[in-house]
Amino acid sequence: MFNPEFLATENNDPNDENDLIQYLQKQSPEVMQRVAKSASEDIQEIIRHNVQGLLGMLPSDQFDVKITSSKDNIANLLSSAMMTGYFLRQMEQRKELEQTLKSDEDMSIEEE
Repeated sequence: MFNPEFLATENNDPNDENDLIQYLQKQSPEVMQRVAKSASEDIQEIIRHNVQGLLGMLPSDQFDVKITSSKDNIANLLSSAMMTGYFLRQMEQRKELEQTLKSDEDMSIEEE
């Protein structure tokens, strides 16, 4: 589930803003939720695993983990996750199309 509070920034200097963050902040929470929900469970799992790998995850029950980063680094991470999501969705659609075409090909009657 997408948390819109994630996009809150601490710095109000307009010259320091990231264009992608500005764009995302202008979107309504409903739009962000709809986009987040449109990704399949497989895509969500891949992105979750990718982000955890980038951040490094330790068991929360054994460690008090705190991650400190700059706004730009977080924006880059968000951009990377978004591009990964778009890429994975395109590949998922391609797989579905190939499966559909193969299924149609298997079901077709060959004329002699």
